[in-house]
Amino acid sequence: MAYTTINKSTDYFNTKLYTGNGGTQSITEVGFQPDFTWIKGRSYADDHALFDTIRGVTKILYSNEVNAEETYANSLTAFDSDGFSIGSMAEVNTNSATLASWNWKAGTSFTNDASATGIGTIDSTGSVNDTAGFSIVSYTGTGSAGTIKHGLSSVPYMMIIKKRNSATGSNWMVYHKSISGTGDGHIWLDLTNAKSTDINSWNNTAPTSSVFSIGTRTENNGSGDTFIAYCFAEKQGYSKFGSYTGNGNADGTFVYTGFKPAFVLLKNASGTYNWNMQDNKRDTFNPVDRHLAPNLTAAEAESSNYNVDFLSNGFKLRNNLTVWNASGANHIYMAFAEAPLVGSNNVPGTAR
Repeated sequence: MAYTTINKSTDYFNTKLYTGNGGTQSITEVGFQPDFTWIKGRSYADDHALFDTIRGVTKILYSNEVNAEETYANSLTAFDSDGFSIGSMAEVNTNSATLASWNWKAGTSFTNDASATGIGTIDSTGSVNDTAGFSIVSYTGTGSAGTIKHGLSSVPYMMIIKKRNSATGSNWMVYHKSISGTGDGHIWLDLTNAKSTDINSWNNTAPTSSVFSIGTRTENNGSGDTFIAYCFAEKQGYSKFGSYTGNGNADGTFVYTGFKPAFVLLKNASGTYNWNMQDNKRDTFNPVDRHLAPNLTAAEAESSNYNVDFLSNGFKLRNNLTVWNASGANHIYMAFAEAPLVGSNNVPGTAR
């Protein structure tokens, strides 16, 4: 795991809130041109809408659905230099509604002919930002175990993969190092299921610094099917992909990340519970208690049941909710920093 050279996290990941107008508008002040934008209505129930530059504008996937990729001309219409533009589609621009967007920067394109380069066994194309440890990868399944170049120079600790062309066998398949480290298990982003153990998930092989492995499951390697993969490598001081054991107490578990979180996505991997995502824009001070779930259409909920403190070096659970603090349960998480506590930011007296 490498230390980050990032001094300003919002150059690479940022949460942007906005209000819909039911027509067209450009969402600015993201801080960069995003390559992956995830949008969810806060004040109303509707699908999560995910877009990226590799699949192209107007092409939508829903994290709470198995649906194949759909194209809507009035959805996300452009990735702009400081944000993105949207049309009138309800999922991204309901009039007078509040919405949240989470944005990641990749930006450097790559194409890999596996037979020519000797890297992997399945061709891939994508976009990568090695500084931030993030890549987007497109590939076509073969139905046989294989390896795919992910574009990063370090090992992905988390990968989210979705079949694009069909809703059949098309759940959102997640690799997370804390439950899939040896390549023998997965969890579903669109479901409440606990971790599943299956050596066919990732061909019983952990990712390397150049490729990730896939087995024979249709969700990530159906023959002739097209897939998109979002790959995340850990950068100490900027991103963290780990696990913790719940204590079942209102004075909940403290989770060390090495930075003050700007965003946390987590799941009780031991039981049948919803995912949870929280950030520092929907809640600007502690306790952070506004909750959205990637596997649900539900509007944002605000409740003390979801209380968590974002601290200078991690996050502290403030409840005994089984969703994220079940006694003895293994919970996995993905976190990104508000401000990395490394490099020029790591100055005595500056930690918040």
